[in-house]
This record gives sequence, structure tokens and C-alpha cells, in this order.
Amino acid sequence: MRKQSFEFSVLGIICVVLILAMVVSGCAVSKAPANNQPVKSAGKTVKIGVLPIEDNLPFYVAEKDGLFAKEGVTVELVSFASAIERDTALQAGQIDGEVADMVAVALLKKIGTDVKIASIGLGATPKEGRFAILSSPKSSIKDLAGLKGATLGISQNSIIDYVSDQMLLDKGVVLNDVKKMSIPKMPVRLDMLLSDQINTACLPDPLASLAEAKGAHLIIDDTYRNISQTVFLFRTQSIQENLEGIKATVRVYGSAGQALSKNPDQYRSLFLEKAQVPTELKESYQTPTFSKLQLPTEEEINSIMKWMLDKKLIPQAYSYQDLVDPSLLP
Repeated sequence: MRKQSFEFSVLGIICVVLILAMVVSGCAVSKAPANNQPVKSAGKTVKIGVLPIEDNLPFYVAEKDGLFAKEGVTVELVSFASAIERDTALQAGQIDGEVADMVAVALLKKIGTDVKIASIGLGATPKEGRFAILSSPKSSIKDLAGLKGATLGISQNSIIDYVSDQMLLDKGVVLNDVKKMSIPKMPVRLDMLLSDQINTACLPDPLASLAEAKGAHLIIDDTYRNISQTVFLFRTQSIQENLEGIKATVRVYGSAGQALSKNPDQYRSLFLEKAQVPTELKESYQTPTFSKLQLPTEEEINSIMKWMLDKKLIPQAYSYQDLVDPSLLP
């Protein structure tokens, strides 16, 4: 009995040693993958909420070119039909990040969803992400002077509202001389402008370009100075739980934006599909270019905070440090 027991003990020890050897050997192999193999994704999946707008195009370029895998990060793009649905998902922790505007950032913080800006999306230069005020095709309004007493279609308490105010103030227009009408849905606002139901409207591209193509008159656009930017933002909790994954996602967004800017023709069909460019503009509308990753300036953020505070949209102005996280940039 003892001999048999001893033999089993020796046999057990040998088995354990062999198993350990195989495990160690396996670990050693996994640490040195072949150079032609993609880096294995590590950590949690980063979920990004996306809308069919051009600001999100670098995500689709990265997906097409396999850039996420090359950076060793797993990213899931979650599509939404509206900004409200996307922001609701962010609040609920169903997604980690999104590209939105700085008014939305402050409003998210106001309701208790702590977020941080990682970089500008579009808008590092004045020509990126154009907004425009246009008059209806049959309107007699052809310049800023004609806006006195006119009705201006906007989305109240939004980035559209902010940009409209800044453009009018820059050009010496008294805000109270213009009657604002809140029309939140942009396609409805465009239709009302083109059918002369409203005198003027503020629209972003490509809808502004579409309105021009259909006969609307350009009164002013924001290409003369930087008034607004979209920003790439993340939930603070997501940053804390998956810092390296978030940083990798930001790096990929930046490199994909540069690839797109350098070779726009290569991604033309992808852009037309994902940004849902209207059929009438598919030949003429330019593929957007993206600047290198950078944060908005303190002046740009403070301007929006002051505007929101004056409108009583936030209880207090958030500081630059409250809203940005410089550590997320490469």
C-alpha cells in the first residue's frame, strides 16, 4: 500500500512539473508574437456612440483600415439616430465616449455625468465644421442689415444657438432685433427655410451647403474665426477603469483623421455613406479634413461657459480643468 501510494505521489509530482513546464512555455510564446501578426487586444472594450455626421468619420476610417487592432484596443461603434439617444446612453454608462459639442459637455456635467474632453474633433481651424445663417430662396434678405425683424430658425440652448449669437454680435447685429424660433430637428428647419415658412435659419454643413444648392442665400458663416468645435469626450469613470484603452482610442482617432486628410479620395465613398451626404451634393461636397489632435483653448471654453451662464443653462461656469483631460492626448 505504501509503495503504491509512493508511486502515485511520484507520478503526481511528475505530472505537475510537466504541466507547469507547458504553462511556462505557453506564456513565453504568447509574449513574442510574430511581427506580421496583429497586436492582441487587451483590456475592456471601448464603446463609442456615433451619429451619421462627418465628425465621426475617423472612427470608420480606423475600422476600415484595422487601426484599432494595430493599437491593441477593441472598439465598438454604437450607432444612434439622435444626439438625445446617444447622450442618454452615455449617462447610463452604455457607451464610454462620443463626439459632441462643448455645450453638451457642460449640460452632461450639470446633470451629474462627469465627462472629460480628450481632443477637438472638427473645428481646430475656422473652416472645419462650418455653420451658416441663410435666408430662404424667395426672401428679400440678402445681408446682415436685412435681419432686423426677421425670424431665425435655431435649436434653442444648443451650439447652434451659441454660434448664431456669436456671429450676429461679431457683426454688430442687436440680438433683440432678430426673432428666434426654436426648431430642434435640423431637417425640419431646412424644409421650413426652403419653403419660406421662416425668413432665415442657422444650419451646419452639409445641410447649409444643400440649402445654398437649392437657392437659399448665404448671409454669414463662421469661417472667419473659430467659434465652435466638436470635441471627443469620455465618461470620467470609463477613463479611470480603462485608461490605456481610452488613450489608444484617442490615438487611433487622431491617426485616422490624418490619413483621411492626406488621402481624401481614398475614403470618398466611405464618407458619402457614413455622413449621409445628400444626393444633390455627392459630386460637389468636399471631404472634410481633420487637424492633428489638440485641446480647445481656455478662451474658447470660457466663452461658451459665459454664454451658458448668462442664459442660466448652468448653475456655475465650469473651469478649463473641470472639462479637459490633457493626459489623454498622445
